[in-house]
Amino acid sequence: MKRVIIVTLLALLFITPAIVFTTGTAQAAEKPFIFGLLLVGPYNDHGYSQAHYEGGQYVEKTVPGSKMIYIDRVNPADRPGVTIPQLVDDMVEKGAKLIIANSDDMKDGIREAAAQHPKIRFVHVSGDDVLTGKAPKNLMNIFGRMEYGKMMAGFAAALTTKTGKIGYLGPLINEETRRLAASAYLGARYAWVNVLKKNPKDLTFQVTWIGFWFNIPGVTADPTQAAQNFYNSGYDVVISGIDTTEAVTVAKQKVQAGKKVWAIPYDYVGACEGGSSVCLGVPYFNWGPGYASLVKKAQAPAWKSEWILLGPDWKDINNPKTTTVGFIEGSALSGPAKKELGTFIKGLGSKKIQLFKGPLKYQDGSVFLKPGQVATDKQVWYMPKLLEGMLGQSSAK
Repeated sequence: MKRVIIVTLLALLFITPAIVFTTGTAQAAEKPFIFGLLLVGPYNDHGYSQAHYEGGQYVEKTVPGSKMIYIDRVNPADRPGVTIPQLVDDMVEKGAKLIIANSDDMKDGIREAAAQHPKIRFVHVSGDDVLTGKAPKNLMNIFGRMEYGKMMAGFAAALTTKTGKIGYLGPLINEETRRLAASAYLGARYAWVNVLKKNPKDLTFQVTWIGFWFNIPGVTADPTQAAQNFYNSGYDVVISGIDTTEAVTVAKQKVQAGKKVWAIPYDYVGACEGGSSVCLGVPYFNWGPGYASLVKKAQAPAWKSEWILLGPDWKDINNPKTTTVGFIEGSALSGPAKKELGTFIKGLGSKKIQLFKGPLKYQDGSVFLKPGQVATDKQVWYMPKLLEGMLGQSSAK
């Protein structure tokens, strides 16, 4: 009996290494597809960068074999002297086959890195190199149609304001930020004129720019102070166009001091958290579905350099599996306003309501769109000025 046991144990010892070797080969064959994210701000900023980071997490959960690596705070203040190509080199060394740069100001650096790594695939979020012909074959551009989200924000603001004065807290001035501020204004004007039946001349819409996507002490204007200035001068709703939540924080302080004011943050689905008493809602990006599609494209042999705009899923703008742009209603938004907003959203989705439709003029009185003319994507994308009826700078110069 003892001999039988010994023989059996010896047999297992010889068989086991063969089993381990087979398993190891299978694991090697299932090498993960690594994709990298370059985030302009902190991965947990409760804003733009966190929305991208969570989009990457969505990919890991839904695309088998995918693995995310990331570098956050990719901006001159947090990483002085560090270039985008240097960071890309580090990601490539770690095995990244797809690299996504999430900010407009990374345009030149990511284009240079793509040229240096022709076998790696690149995505620049919010860029336009494909449109201008500057993109290498391994680089594509993608962005969300946030114009719709901003229209919803402006609409909610106009239905709520008691003073008729809406402030817009803007980041730096460029084509992206102009068109988004203009979209918020158009949404506000539509609600003011078509729902409230008021004179558009009685609506004040002021844009104040801080100089970057978030506060950099000594470099940008202080967004907290900018929000304070709005509320202290009769503006009772502030729409944020920056990546962080100062507008909500200041609004809470003002309410605690006895004022009736509200705020609309930006970028991140959870941006109202902690400020529900003042938050009218938040237009946000949901990058998960779009990123999952990009990772699948990057895994395929074929790759096309494209300019892709992803919009809301009009069947359900807050479906996390299908929409790229959504709007979460805040607790501070009244019941009647929520009902009107729902009707407005349906109108946008069906195109019965088109806000980038003439007649529209720029701030200086020059014609943007003639009567009845509907703007193309490129016309909206490359808006050179703010619109007539908006207060604030159209240019940093």
